[in-house]
Amino acid sequence: MKANDLRKKSVEDLGKELVDLRKAQFNARMQISTQQSNKTDQLSKLRQDIARVKTIIAEKGE
Repeated sequence: MKANDLRKKSVEDLGKELVDLRKAQFNARMQISTQQSNKTDQLSKLRQDIARVKTIIAEKGE
């Protein structure tokens, strides 16, 4: 996910994107803990995307 693409979105769209990313992060954690998946690198990518979205929301002032 590119920061430039995120900057083009509205704050509402970014909020929805943040919720989707948090759900994906939760699901990935559950799959790893129940040993259904071993893609531990996916967690760090999701965490970075969440931070990126939060930063852009803060830049927009809300």
